[in-house]
Amino acid sequence: MVRYVFLFLALLPFAVSARQDPAPVKQAIEDFLRVQTRGLPGQVKFSVGNVDPNNGLAPCASFDVALPQGGRLWGRSNVVVRCQADAAWSLYVPVQVRVSGEYLITARPLTQGQTITEADLSRQSGDLTELPNGILGETAQAVGRTAAKSIAAGRPLRADMLLQPLVVQQGQSVKVVSLGPGFQVANDGRALNNAGAGQVAQVRLNTGQVVSGIARAGGIVEINY
Repeated sequence: MVRYVFLFLALLPFAVSARQDPAPVKQAIEDFLRVQTRGLPGQVKFSVGNVDPNNGLAPCASFDVALPQGGRLWGRSNVVVRCQADAAWSLYVPVQVRVSGEYLITARPLTQGQTITEADLSRQSGDLTELPNGILGETAQAVGRTAAKSIAAGRPLRADMLLQPLVVQQGQSVKVVSLGPGFQVANDGRALNNAGAGQVAQVRLNTGQVVSGIARAGGIVEINY
């Protein structure tokens, strides 16, 4: 009996110290982040948070790394690491993704309803993950649109600050083009609302019928069948 007790005590330190080495876990996370952030705009840098060296998890040789449901690799977030061996444990690890790039700012104050030109815009560099959602990065995304409200100089431009230019205005005479397999019919009418390119416009045809279609440049409203 004494011999068995001695054997148990001799093995006890190994049992207590059994743990998952943090190094391969962090390596698996870095490999995952390297692949998943490849398509992000700008210069991407990421860091992996600490994995407790005294985690008490059974050693594992193979891992699956994924985002939690609803997670996004942008700024501070988490990934979940699952052991694919018999141990079958999972671990949440904090990560941070930084994306350095250029974005648009206002070069001078804009008034509500003002049409944006290139002279109204400037570019600035910074961490895109620290900016609000919808930040614009390309000049073409802003030029030709109108300011939805007055905007001070030096403000980052978001998509919701700008409106599509109107291609159809209420009361305007428009041409309604109906398209379908093997046919195209055009009718004249008058727009009942304002609409930007790609937005829905309602039109009262010369016959009195009211139809809805997609507003296109040149005063055209398109109906597809």
